[in-house]
Amino acid sequence: MHRTLARFRTLFVLLGLALAFSTPLHGRSALSMAGMAMVVGGLLLFFVSGTAPGREPVVLRSPVRGRWVPVNSPADKIPSHGTHELGQTYAIDLVHVPEGAAEWQPLRKGPLASRPESFPSFGQEITAPADGVVVQASGWQRDHWSRNSWPAFLYLVVEGVLFRALLSYFTLSAGRFVAGNSVVLDLGDGVYAFLAHMRRGSVRVRKGDRVRAGDVLGEVGNSGNSSEPHLHFHLMDRRRPVAAAGLPFAFRYESGGEVRTGVPGGRRPFVPVTEEKVGGDQAA
Repeated sequence: MHRTLARFRTLFVLLGLALAFSTPLHGRSALSMAGMAMVVGGLLLFFVSGTAPGREPVVLRSPVRGRWVPVNSPADKIPSHGTHELGQTYAIDLVHVPEGAAEWQPLRKGPLASRPESFPSFGQEITAPADGVVVQASGWQRDHWSRNSWPAFLYLVVEGVLFRALLSYFTLSAGRFVAGNSVVLDLGDGVYAFLAHMRRGSVRVRKGDRVRAGDVLGEVGNSGNSSEPHLHFHLMDRRRPVAAAGLPFAFRYESGGEVRTGVPGGRRPFVPVTEEKVGGDQAA
């Protein structure tokens, strides 16, 4: 029952806000109190998973190529982003760190903000993790400057919660202003892939397009609620994140000299293993 209720967390919050702040219209304090209770209940449901326990990971192809660092990975904690909202229970953030580059740090002492073009992730290609059909694609939101210094990060928290999240709620846009430019793929069998924070104008697909695993969907950007250019990726069981539950996933990758099938974590750099490379390893 609680997993079913968790799917309607956003509806509870919206209805609760409507009741709580419409007292001048209905004039009943009991309705206002009920509204506040619905808001609190809806917010608590953000921390309740809608996913049935014990589900096996969906094995995919990595949506990126090259050397990356996993951040906010489900290999480290679940829910990886601290909430089950928008189906992101098992979401991962991927930051491109080329060989020989300085170790990635979540926050910098300076500068206060930098252009997105100054980050290695910006403009990196994002590929389809499996064959599928595009059910949503948008690419008009701007790429903003970084928010990875302490003052800028505090601004990011306020902007993300008070502006982008509320704007997404009140426009019923399923987190569009939090995710920024994004693509949703229907992979079949009730599995949907969500790829977010893409570069403005880089999205190469449209709703209804059929894609094959490895096809380029667009490029990494810094749109939406993002501290620096990176790819946010997760799987969910419905096409609309607002009512979706997250699904676990896995792909083949190399880290520390070992090839694994799973989810990279611990902020340890990894290189995705392509199907071609996997075949070569097996032949060897």
